[in-house]
Amino acid sequence: MIRRLVPADAPAYRALMLDAYGRHPTAFTSTVADREALPLSWWAARLSDAAGAIDAVFGTYADAHADAALAGVVGIEFGSRDKTRHKAELFGMVVARPSQGRGIGKALADAAIDHARRCGAALVQLTVTQGNVAAARLYERCGFTVFGVEPLAIRVGDDYLSKVHMWCDLRSRPGVRP
Repeated sequence: MIRRLVPADAPAYRALMLDAYGRHPTAFTSTVADREALPLSWWAARLSDAAGAIDAVFGTYADAHADAALAGVVGIEFGSRDKTRHKAELFGMVVARPSQGRGIGKALADAAIDHARRCGAALVQLTVTQGNVAAARLYERCGFTVFGVEPLAIRVGDDYLSKVHMWCDLRSRPGVRP
C-alpha cells in the first residue's frame, strides 16, 4: 500500500535515506554526511501534512507491523515561483533491496506523478545518474523521456558523473486529470 508519509514517519524515512546514500553514493546528489547532520525536525518538515502542503513524499512499508521498515519512498516537489509552479520534480527514489523486483518503484513513481497531476502540474522532471540503467528504464516505463545530459554534474570521490535529465508531459500521460 502506497501512502503519503507524515511527520511521524520521519525516523523510518531518515533511516532508509541514509542507508541509500551510503549504499548508492553515485545515485544521489546528497551524501550521508550532508543529511546525517540534519536534525530529525528537518526530515519531519519534509513530510509535512499541513493544510495546503503540496510537496509530498510517498512510501510503503515492508509489512503492517508497527516497527516495520520502509520498503520504498519517492518525493515530489513543486516550483516555488509563479512561472515554474506548473513543474514538479521527482526526487529521492529508493526501494530497499529486499523489496526490489516487486513493482514497488513503479507504484511509487505513479503515485507521485498522479499527485503532481492532481495538484495542477503540467510536467514532472527528474535526474538520473548516467549509467544507472535500471532506474532509467523504470522512469521510461513511467512515461519519462530524456531531454539532456549534464556533464560533470556530481563528484563522488575522484570521479565526475553526468546526470541525465528526463521529463514526463502530464498533459499526454494517461491517468488522473487535475
